Amino acid sequence: MNQLIFASKNRGKIHEVRNIFSGSGLNITSLLDLNDNLVIEENEKTFEANAIKKANVVFDKYRIPVIADDSGIEVEQLNGIPGVYSARYAGENAADEENNQKLISELKNYPEPHTARYVCFAVFFNGKNYLTESGEIKGEIIMSGRGTNGFGYDPFFVPEGYTQTMAELSPEEKNMISHRAKAFNQLKMKIGFLKEKL
Repeated sequence: MNQLIFASKNRGKIHEVRNIFSGSGLNITSLLDLNDNLVIEENEKTFEANAIKKANVVFDKYRIPVIADDSGIEVEQLNGIPGVYSARYAGENAADEENNQKLISELKNYPEPHTARYVCFAVFFNGKNYLTESGEIKGEIIMSGRGTNGFGYDPFFVPEGYTQTMAELSPEEKNMISHRAKAFNQLKMKIGFLKEKL
């Protein structure tokens, strides 16, 4: 079990996850690498359920062990919104900029700080075993974006204890503290233990 399919076509996510798994002996192939135009409707009510759904659909198609995730940002003043709708907050196929602008416009009537957290649920599925992990990072939303690294809401999210936004951090720094790094590093360890048993 050295080959894994990552159920994603998001270039930013793929790059981050490949870095996390580098040196693990596991080869990560994404849906982008496979030129797969598979559309998986993320219509579940939780990040975890969406991640499991993606893993199931992709495993059913390829019969190769799959890793998948669902992640997003939850803003306290908006009662956890956008949450599972983070990638399509401004509508289906909305660009990052459109989602960010909608979020900023929603927060204009609230006092600062706009506390928020990034959340990620990661899952592994090999047709028999499910392994799941989660990660989060707390911080706040700023009203004017900064930085060109990262993707999604990164230019508007300042992690707790930092003055830079996620988009101002280097990819290496982000991959040390991010919600996705926390979830997938823990998942990588669990996959390693599972490999030893098989």
